[in-house]
Amino acid sequence: MTFVVAENCIKCKYTDCVEVCPVDCFHEGPNFLVIDPEECIDCTLCEPECPAEAIFAEDDLPPGQEQFLELNAELAKVWPVITEKKDPLPDADEWNGKEGKLQYLER
Repeated sequence: MTFVVAENCIKCKYTDCVEVCPVDCFHEGPNFLVIDPEECIDCTLCEPECPAEAIFAEDDLPPGQEQFLELNAELAKVWPVITEKKDPLPDADEWNGKEGKLQYLER
């Protein structure tokens, strides 16, 4: 099993989760983070660290978020690894909790 970054991370990109990951499985895009399912060891450390509550075990993805499992796997192959915490996007707090953000995903 793996953990998955879901829609609420889009346009927020809090990076609290990357510092606790023991296997460096997070990858960074312009306005979203993803978890590499090949690297994730299901340690559960990242999930409680996410201020946007956007990380889920793959079996616990909310309804309508299932496509993020495939999206994480796809983008982890092309985006660089991130291992250190950075500032969130400038308007992250305004976007946190908004629905329908998939259309804003920058690849």
